Amino acid sequence: MYAVIFKARIRSLDEDYQETANKLREIAMKEFGCREFVSVSEGEFEISISYWDDMNMIRAWKESTEHLKAQTEGRNRWYHSIQIQVVEVVREYERNYASA
Repeated sequence: MYAVIFKARIRSLDEDYQETANKLREIAMKEFGCREFVSVSEGEFEISISYWDDMNMIRAWKESTEHLKAQTEGRNRWYHSIQIQVVEVVREYERNYASA
């Protein structure tokens, strides 16, 4: 399994951004096989992490028409800078601490 970590310094997020982000998340999951997609922002920073089964899925997603359009908008309107890391998940575990 692989994770794509997207980190950005926000310039300005508007209604178009939120609509585009929601649409892209849905497309990533339904059309490109993304397992999970989470995103948070705090102040001028945003981080999104998406999980994928293989690199071919990630490449296809990166090169999709809708994603390419969003990248252009990101450069021109929404972000000062971005950093993307593609990493291989070498270990995963989960614990539930909910009371019984």
